[in-house]
Amino acid sequence: MLRFGSRTGYDIKQKIEISTRFFWGASYGQIYPELKRLERMGLVEAEADPRGGVKRTAYKLTEAGESALHEWLADPSDLLFEMRDEALLKIFFGDLLTDAELLANVRARREWCDQVVGLFHQIDELPVRGWGKRESPTEALHYGIELIEWMRAWYERKERELKARARRPHPGGTRAPGRR
Repeated sequence: MLRFGSRTGYDIKQKIEISTRFFWGASYGQIYPELKRLERMGLVEAEADPRGGVKRTAYKLTEAGESALHEWLADPSDLLFEMRDEALLKIFFGDLLTDAELLANVRARREWCDQVVGLFHQIDELPVRGWGKRESPTEALHYGIELIEWMRAWYERKERELKARARRPHPGGTRAPGRR
């Protein structure tokens, strides 16, 4: 985010909230210590930037920071993938829920997908400014749109399956442990 201009930790967080948070989020508790660490390494410079009596610090990349950023971006060998999806975790442990509870979780995630894909389409309609010479953020956005649309379709299918299962009689009148 610093590559696109001098920013405060607050500015960085705001930019993340409308761009990368859907695949790489960061909290203030991560941003500020990281800015300090980068400053100690000589990769960013900090300068006082008070506004209306509020103490603020703005950061900008140094030449060494520009080089380190480019080196990291160009390195295809360091591509961490980590997925954290609490809704999927709850489905994994779905045998510990009633059918109604599991269905409620699936429905809630499908509704979340509806909201997010709608938001992504709204963002996609906005002009891309201030990111750089190419529209790479738009490419990541289109990935996000397709991913969330796929997730929504998966949750819709699960929702239909769970509703159909709830309508079927259970053999012998018994149900799996934890299911009612």
